[in-house]
Amino acid sequence: MTSSPRTADDDPNVAVAADGLRKEYGDPADGGVLAVDDVSFEVGSGEIVGVLGPNGAGKTTTIKMLLGLIVPTAGSATVAGVDVATSPRRVYERVGAMLEGARNVYWRLSVRENLRFFAAIGGADPGDVRDRHDDLLDKLGITEKADVPVRELSRGQKQKVALACTLARGADVVFLDEPTLGLDVESSLDLQRELRRLAREDDVTVVLSSHDMDVVERVCDRVVILADGRVAADERVEDLVEVFATQAYRVRASAEPGLRDAVAAAGTVESWTERDDVVRFEVVLPDQGAFYDLVDAVRESGADLETFESVDPDLEDVFVRITRGDGREATDADAAGERGTPRSPVTDGGDGR
Repeated sequence: MTSSPRTADDDPNVAVAADGLRKEYGDPADGGVLAVDDVSFEVGSGEIVGVLGPNGAGKTTTIKMLLGLIVPTAGSATVAGVDVATSPRRVYERVGAMLEGARNVYWRLSVRENLRFFAAIGGADPGDVRDRHDDLLDKLGITEKADVPVRELSRGQKQKVALACTLARGADVVFLDEPTLGLDVESSLDLQRELRRLAREDDVTVVLSSHDMDVVERVCDRVVILADGRVAADERVEDLVEVFATQAYRVRASAEPGLRDAVAAAGTVESWTERDDVVRFEVVLPDQGAFYDLVDAVRESGADLETFESVDPDLEDVFVRITRGDGREATDADAAGERGTPRSPVTDGGDGR
């Protein structure tokens, strides 16, 4: 389900490229942690790509290697055609990032002062981007808070300020971690529309990490799913959902002693409820051909089929199915990455800790 990555050398339209990224904390053979293992993918200019994975999958470490905040054990990364390892300052001139939500900004400064500051350290003249700042404040619904110190704002308002600062100077490539966290529904939808507009009209590339699968499915063109430190899937959202479209079923049948074992032999039982001699269950099959095996298994168990319907999955269903076989407990790999991250003006504020 993975695709071969293109590199910036192969295609000038590639905005972000990871090539064989690997990160070890200590020696994995001696109790250390292998956080990322041979991760390769690319993101095209103007594309919105979600980087997803369960806790401990290595997504935070991967993103920080792409930003030059963590040095990989092996492999390489380019952003906007610039090698991250050899020219990190050139990368910072082209990229904006929000990795820690409201901790991304200076809480003692006002909202507008934060916007001016982050625009300036990114190389923009704050006066030249004032109209952009006004537009961001308006779209995020915080215009009336423009001159208020960030520390006096609510959690959701702080999150909006962090987003505005990330977009303050008009970077070519934007990395966003949980961008809708703490936002109300209306603000979240406004942000999603703005991200789509930035990609479509301004050719801005967005790399987005979120646990909100509805947001990812609505906004992203493609998703890269990590499991156990490796790329488990790299596909367009609609293609991933289509793959699983006819492989999950919801069944109602009469309860028989051997039914559950028979169903388990045909696929993976997702849920199982018995009441009044009737069983309701959901099952995921390995392929479309297994549908007939499932029907035969139910009948051979002696159960009477009452209802049988396919279950149309969404991205969350797909994510769970792809990562279920991971087998890896959540580790401290990404936390170790957090501890080892040098501070950078691209992502870090000073006094919002």
